[in-house]
Amino acid sequence: MSNTSDPRSGASEEAVEKTPDSIAEGVDEDIVESNRRLYVGWHWLVVAALAILYSGFHLFSLNVYPMETWSFRIVHIAGALVLGYALYAGSRFADTEGTDRSPAWLAWASYALLIPAIYALIQVFLMNQTISGGAMRIDPQIETWHFGYPLLLATVGGILLAWSYRQVREKLSPADLVLMVCAVASAGYLLVVFNTPLRASTGTSFAPVGITWAAISGSLLILELTRRVAGLALVSISAIFLLYVFAGPYLPGFLGYPGLSLNRFFSQVYTDTGILGPTTAVSSTYIILFIIFAAFLQASKVGDYFVNFAFAAAGRARGGPAKVAIFASGLMGMINGTSAGNVVSTGSLTIPLMKKVGYPGRSAGAIEAAASTGGQIMPPIMGAGAFIMAEVTGIPYTEIAVAALIPAILYFASIYFMVDFEAARKGMRGMNKDEIPQFRRLVKQVYLFAPIIILIAALFMGYSVIRAGTLATASAAVVSWISPNKMGPAAILRALQLAGVMAIQIIAVCACAGLIVGVISLTGVGARFSSLLLGLAGVSQLLALFFAMCISILLGMGMPTTAAYAVAASVVAPGLINIGIQPLVAHFFVFYFAVVSAITPPVALASYAAAGISGDNAMSTSVASFKIGLAAFIVPFMFFYSPAMLMEGSWMQILRVGVTATLGIVLLSATVQAWFFGPVKAWMRLVMFIGALFLIYGGIYTDIIGLAIGGALFLFQRSIHGGGAKPVTSG
Repeated sequence: MSNTSDPRSGASEEAVEKTPDSIAEGVDEDIVESNRRLYVGWHWLVVAALAILYSGFHLFSLNVYPMETWSFRIVHIAGALVLGYALYAGSRFADTEGTDRSPAWLAWASYALLIPAIYALIQVFLMNQTISGGAMRIDPQIETWHFGYPLLLATVGGILLAWSYRQVREKLSPADLVLMVCAVASAGYLLVVFNTPLRASTGTSFAPVGITWAAISGSLLILELTRRVAGLALVSISAIFLLYVFAGPYLPGFLGYPGLSLNRFFSQVYTDTGILGPTTAVSSTYIILFIIFAAFLQASKVGDYFVNFAFAAAGRARGGPAKVAIFASGLMGMINGTSAGNVVSTGSLTIPLMKKVGYPGRSAGAIEAAASTGGQIMPPIMGAGAFIMAEVTGIPYTEIAVAALIPAILYFASIYFMVDFEAARKGMRGMNKDEIPQFRRLVKQVYLFAPIIILIAALFMGYSVIRAGTLATASAAVVSWISPNKMGPAAILRALQLAGVMAIQIIAVCACAGLIVGVISLTGVGARFSSLLLGLAGVSQLLALFFAMCISILLGMGMPTTAAYAVAASVVAPGLINIGIQPLVAHFFVFYFAVVSAITPPVALASYAAAGISGDNAMSTSVASFKIGLAAFIVPFMFFYSPAMLMEGSWMQILRVGVTATLGIVLLSATVQAWFFGPVKAWMRLVMFIGALFLIYGGIYTDIIGLAIGGALFLFQRSIHGGGAKPVTSG
């Protein structure tokens, strides 16, 4: 008896062992870009210490000892510039043997540029002593010849040399060392002058000329770092706006304006009118804080848990990995603030698994791109977009988070049904039981969601965003102590170091966006766009909304979400408000289209990142992701016609609009995938599309018509396909 039972029990134990405890590993690992340096030894210790000090400085300033606002933002940008140039190279690295390293004279030329850079920095200290000694201002000749010219020479020379300087990945380029000194010198001068009464003279003929030189150098450094960490798209748009400042007086029609001198523009652009304005205000407070929060979650491996939880919950459904991608990417994208970055972190796991169960590479990449993009509109964090919206509009953050709820549900419902109908149409299976983690095991660690729950609870209890974010960050460390990945002092320092590195891209992007916002503000081009929209609204409000959509997508192409919204909010949103649209509706409208620019051809960053993982054509993937995210292109128009979608109205209105719009999304998904409870013919797809639009529109009569169309189609499909969806799984 015992001999026959032993093999059975052994087989049973083997079967249990085959069920993986974790399918997701490495989701929380830091993504290392191709142009990021990988230091070793004392070099690594120095850069890691700088990153930890940078993160620690923000936590201390935000919670313990606040700095003066402009000074805090200047240090915030300068720290990111120093860290950015230490970590990101301006050109490709030499090969591992270093045989194609740059010639020695380029290194010596770079070291030579250290002389004017250090000289300009010394002058900052001398000027500070002069002003501290009671001087009202610095001699303009000294500012120009002893500070401005040396600083500009070092900045421009350092950028040009960095473009052609190649070195091994473990070493700092001397050209980048020059740029790090220039960043400190530029920020140092601004700190000196902006803490005197001279600060009030910015934008006038009385402004010290040194502000202009420091601002030109700072702007060039911001543009170059943005190129290194975010590509050329945002830099090119910034360059066009900067060109407009000086070419505008010569342009015809509504684009023309009187013009600004070099001194007047640059003495004002590095203030809260531009670079130190709303975008940097948000990046220096909310964004940096939530990056630190995300880093603590990564250090405690919560990202891995999110993805494993998603696999356990949805992995066995038809097309399981695709539904996992929706769930996991929504959770991760909500926190990390960049669609393309989210694709890289979660897509490296979900895309291969989607292909394994039968999705073509194109569909797998498109689903991941659309889901990761949706994370940017998912409350409560919304990829930091909610905080920028609150800063720009003055609407309380909690109102914005609540208003985003129904649109986010509609977006993810759309992707879910797109995925489900495609899986049914193609007869795809889910994952086998022995391929996914056991749900009952993962439920025991559900406490890992506690930091996010604490964050949401604190925000809705009335705590400030900074206090709520700090509590959530601290709770992530505390919760880790009852998880398998305990955070000790070393892990906390590692999280702070990771946060410092993660913050570089978004801070550079926000500062660069601030440069564009400054141009818009100082030239008045935003007002001219507003008048154009006003003229179009006289013909048709729908036409004005369509034009606003096109401009928002165009401005957002190739840009991270945060910068895309910041620019669109400055150019497009004021025009929509002027034609009578409520501020909340106008800003949500442009925010949605700024977000979905990440999956809109021809420049779709999230889709391109997904195509790189799936191995499919980038343009085909972006077209497919555009199709999957179609709801996000229709729903914003309904904000205008049905404000109840943004929680504006009675609870009965909000409930009716939410339910009928969700049904409309189901019909829209069925239209796109040509599958409802079975195959759908061309004429039925057309009728479905009309019914979907009626239901999404939100009017009482359109809802009744849409429900009638949906009910008729349901009965018709039921009669043809024998009572609903037939089981079509292939495994």
